[in-house]
Amino acid sequence: MKRTAGWIALVALVAASAAVGFAQVQVPAAAPQAAAQAAPDDPIRTLVGQLDLEKYKATIKALTKFGDRRQGTDRNRAATDWIEAQLRSYGCADVARIKYDYQPAVRAAAAGSGTGTGRAAAGGDAAAAPSTGSGQGRGGRGGAPQKGFRGPTGVNNDPMKQPDAKLRELDSQPTTTGAREEVYCTKIGTTHPDEMYIVGGHMDGLGYAEAANDNGSGTALVMELARILSAPNVQTERSIRFVLWNNEETGLNGAHAYVDQRRELQGKENPPGSGKYPEPKWLGMIQHDMMLWDHGMPRADGTQNPEQRPEADVNVEFAGTSKMAAESQALAWLFRAANDRYATDYPVTVGNRMSNTDSAAFQDYCPSISLRELERGSQVGSGWDPHWHQPTDMFATFSDRDFKLGLNAAQTTLAAVAQLTGVKVAK
Repeated sequence: MKRTAGWIALVALVAASAAVGFAQVQVPAAAPQAAAQAAPDDPIRTLVGQLDLEKYKATIKALTKFGDRRQGTDRNRAATDWIEAQLRSYGCADVARIKYDYQPAVRAAAAGSGTGTGRAAAGGDAAAAPSTGSGQGRGGRGGAPQKGFRGPTGVNNDPMKQPDAKLRELDSQPTTTGAREEVYCTKIGTTHPDEMYIVGGHMDGLGYAEAANDNGSGTALVMELARILSAPNVQTERSIRFVLWNNEETGLNGAHAYVDQRRELQGKENPPGSGKYPEPKWLGMIQHDMMLWDHGMPRADGTQNPEQRPEADVNVEFAGTSKMAAESQALAWLFRAANDRYATDYPVTVGNRMSNTDSAAFQDYCPSISLRELERGSQVGSGWDPHWHQPTDMFATFSDRDFKLGLNAAQTTLAAVAQLTGVKVAK
């Protein structure tokens, strides 16, 4: 991929910022507080301070009223309508939908066809029954090493395992193929409207539950950032697009449809001379997928720790094998630096095995990372999260400490994106 001087300059900026932030890890704990007192007009700290645990929880709770939001159902469409209404109420600009056709039997489609159908299902709605094995792992999902003890994984496809009769009925309508839609909105940059960062999370789930963690937690995070950054007194030099993907659980179909339809439109002014850019150039894509559960690996007897582990952290991953691996790694370290300075409770751990989430659709086109509760391959794939695609993925399952982990991911992304886009907050 040919890289322009602008790309090189951006990567240098990201790498330099990350290096500065990483050095701050060595500063005594009191230093950030002193810095905050010395610089009360820091717009990033002002915005991060507007994130609120109860508001974050309330948005997740509101999403759970649509059950698991399984793609291709009325509950999924109702949730999409609700998300759009919320984004409009925040004042987020350019609220629109990506439309595509989901036909899982289709294995290939012409690039740029605009249909988004050419992706095979990958462990989604038709996933295999759960693995019941436990003990020490030897293999690795997607090549990631699985070490220590592992628990069962898989997708629950049995509605009778959901004890809540009302929820079981809500989640009972089966999925069908056909037309799909997903919502996005945009914070339009003041000086560089032709460039943007994409902040995403998938809104569909499965497993006959409420999909509170997978992925109400990521959807709510993106919506909360859209709410804060869409305030009329907030300006950014570059644009930010907030996208709530559909069909993630069937193989990232919604994200691939977006890429297929819009990658060739990047940076093109339309109409010419209007100063409007329907698809600004992609400077980076940041995905949020499962934010709440970090209780450690299963014990030797297969049981799970009911409490959050003391070493809980926010995992920021990039794809080390992608065409944009170096740029994505630099972006990940910038997020680590932003977390060091602005997050309140949990640190960031950077890894290079991003997989199985919507950022993978972008990883060869722009710097792409994902934020989540655990490493996708070696931890989630080893059964560290017992609620993944299970009837227990319910709002009531999670404690305030679990929700606070998600809030710290929101603090991290808000701080990093605000820095990257040149945020200003008017008094």
